[in-house]
Amino acid sequence: MNVAPSPALNFPPELLLAAQGIRVAFFDVDGVLTDGGLYLSAEGEMLKRFHILDGLGLKLLQEGGITPVVITGRDSKPLRARLAALGVTNVHYGTEDKAPAARKTLAALGLDWAQAAAIGDDWPDLPVLRRCGFAAAPANAHAEVRAAAAYVTTAAGGHGAAREFCDLLLVACGRYSQLLERYA
Repeated sequence: MNVAPSPALNFPPELLLAAQGIRVAFFDVDGVLTDGGLYLSAEGEMLKRFHILDGLGLKLLQEGGITPVVITGRDSKPLRARLAALGVTNVHYGTEDKAPAARKTLAALGLDWAQAAAIGDDWPDLPVLRRCGFAAAPANAHAEVRAAAAYVTTAAGGHGAAREFCDLLLVACGRYSQLLERYA
């Protein structure tokens, strides 16, 4: 059975061409994988809300041969637990200067910036977004970040934006339909 992408995934051909050679995808956390809100318990423990669609997107990227890498300015037990559950092992916690971490990851993987994509929502993400071969931003990202992105998702951060980004990359590399067949 050959399953084609849904007509709803009608990404412009020029975007798919731009994202065709991507081998690694960098993700911010707060505002991309979460809604950007900081939820604090009565004891002061930080809680985070993750969208299930985004989680499957990260797993599908791995199955599709694209390495997801998380670079985040924060560190928390909920974040570590979520990324471990998703099998994401390339993670830089507590990293405010994100470009050196991305550069180090690319060197370790034997890749260059042209083979990298990134999705971010705020100014600290700009140095990585501007260097990558393909940059994206959630719909609710800061205006400067949206301006730097080749693609702005229709979904907001923490509400499926990461999944939309993953779907675009999987369609571009020709793996989306093959992965979708498992669910046909």
